[in-house]
This record gives sequence, C-alpha cells and structure tokens, in this order.
Amino acid sequence: MRTLAKYLHLLGKLASYTLAREMAFRGNFLVKVSVEVIWLGIMLAFYETIFARTKTVASWSKDEFFFFFGCFFALNGLIEMLFLENCNDFAELVRTGDLDFLLLRPIDEQFLITCRKVDWATAPNVLMGFTVMGIALARLHWQFDAVRVVTFFATFACGTAIAYCFMLVLTSFSVWMVRNQSLMEMWWLFSSLARYPKEIFRGSLAAPLGMFFTFFLPILLVANVPSNAMVRTLDPWMVGFTLVATAFLLWASRKFFQHALRSYRSASS
Repeated sequence: MRTLAKYLHLLGKLASYTLAREMAFRGNFLVKVSVEVIWLGIMLAFYETIFARTKTVASWSKDEFFFFFGCFFALNGLIEMLFLENCNDFAELVRTGDLDFLLLRPIDEQFLITCRKVDWATAPNVLMGFTVMGIALARLHWQFDAVRVVTFFATFACGTAIAYCFMLVLTSFSVWMVRNQSLMEMWWLFSSLARYPKEIFRGSLAAPLGMFFTFFLPILLVANVPSNAMVRTLDPWMVGFTLVATAFLLWASRKFFQHALRSYRSASS
C-alpha cells in the first residue's frame, strides 16, 4: 500500500507539472480542446444521420449505441490523456539515447516511461464521454442497478488496461525498429476496431474476425463489455473472461516491455 501511495503521489506531481506547462500556452490548449469538441460533434451528427434512417444497428438501439459511443469516447480520451503521448515519445528516447537518463532513475521504468506526461487537452474527452452516456441513460429511462454500475466501472477499468497493454507492446518494438510511426498507425487500427459493437462482425468472412479480436487479440472487449453490462445483457461469462484477459495482458505486456529494455543498447555502448 505504501508503494501504491508513493506512485499515486508521484503521478499527481507529474500531472501538476504538465498542467503548469500546458497553461503556459493557453491558446494552444484551447485550440486542442476545441478540436476534440468539434470531433465529438461531427461523430454525434454522423450517428444521428444513420439512426434517422434505421431503428437499430447490429441489434443496438439508438440510445444504446450512443451509450456505447460515449463509453468508447471516454475510454479513448483516458488512454490519450495518460499514455498516448508518452508512448509516442518512446521511439525518440531510444533514437537520441535520452532513455538512458530515465533508466537511471530509482523508480519503475515502465511507470516513468509511460506515465511521465499527462495530456490535459484530451482530459475533457472523458467528461464529454460520460456526459453522452448520462444523456443516453436518461433517454433509456434506465433504472439504477448497483450490480450493473459496479460491473460497468470494473470492466471500464479493464478496457482501459487492455488498450494500454496493446499500446505498450507496440511501443516496445521501438527498441528494435527505432521509428514507431507504422506501429502507432497499427494502434489507430486497433482503436478503430474498438469503436464498433462486436455484433457488426457477421457473415462468413466477418464472423471469424470478430472471434479473433474478441478472444485472441481482445480489443473488442474494450468498450463492448462495459456497455453491454450497463445497458444490455449482463453476461457473467464475458465479464469473467474480460477480467482474466486483463490480468494476463498486463503480465504479458510487462514481460515483453522488460525484454525490450534488456535488448536496448544505450547511447554510451
């Protein structure tokens, strides 16, 4: 518990430092936030147009789907806020040798490399995503259910952890490839898959893809399981599988990251 408190305290200090730096350029910060707001508005208008012509999409009603989209938007915003910029910078640290200075610090390397900066410009995405979810719940006349709420937040945390694990593995390849632009493009592919309900993967060609990205590379669990738990079917088997998959991916991605660091050749070597 003392170690956890230490890292939470350190994360708070890092967050305060990056916020102070962000506020030094308020105009840039406001532009970045405005872009995120405009992007959300475009996506909502797009989905409104779709549901103006149909009542359901892959068995999801309009309000259920908007809850799903809000869940994804909030979760993706959390990932971008905490990890994306840090992981993007990792290749540059390897290329320039600046990674040496981070590895010398008396702190866990994975934490320092992936959590040292907080992108505050994407923090409003989390709030906007939860706002969309709240409006969808109100339109569904959703009745409070403590089990569903606890399950939602537990699986939402799992979805964030799963997305982080995929990002960490892709980032780790920078040790060998140095440039990670193509790897980050693969991350955007994964995040695009997580944006849609897994029920859209139907048919002889799409169904195997849906199974693959649910049970082997479980990126479809990220937003689907918490959304289903909250507004559709609470499936204990899928919730249990999500918890197990999260634990395994956290372990496996950390092992892979540590293997990558052992393969790193410092600037002095």
